[in-house]
Amino acid sequence: MTTASAHFNELPILMTSTTPLTGVAELYERHYEMVFRAALRVTGNPADAEDVLQTVFMRVLARNAEVEDVARAAAYFRRAAVNAAVDVLRRRELRAESAPDERTLHAVQPPFLLKEQLRRAIAALDTEDASLFLLRYVEGMSIQELAGMFELEKNNVTVRLHRIRQRLQDEMER
Repeated sequence: MTTASAHFNELPILMTSTTPLTGVAELYERHYEMVFRAALRVTGNPADAEDVLQTVFMRVLARNAEVEDVARAAAYFRRAAVNAAVDVLRRRELRAESAPDERTLHAVQPPFLLKEQLRRAIAALDTEDASLFLLRYVEGMSIQELAGMFELEKNNVTVRLHRIRQRLQDEMER
């Protein structure tokens, strides 16, 4: 885990209530849809997205933290959802659950195969690169937002995104 990732994971989270469970419930109500949608876009599977949703909020509950800034909470949940979804993709790849067999290969539509190929390529990236790519191109965050989140210069974010796209393209051409 890089220093930027470690620093981000240490950011406090806004809990508006005095009791941790009530605070987590309030956070859940405010952010669960965004977490689920982000996870679904990354994994392509509603069951995996539900697992990600559960994982993200269990981590929040385990941290039992307090925070001042609502905007930071939204950024935290978006990044946490993407990171947990990448973990799901990696586990899926390790178990080869998503590999279509020859019988289903002919029945599956090409867009599905392309999405699965991209998911495998993303799973091959390191966590920070996968998060950077997904937050930019799936979640639509700006270069400036990513620069602040990852504690990088905007030019560095642009260069890293270019290199990540090149690696993904190389991986998908294999």
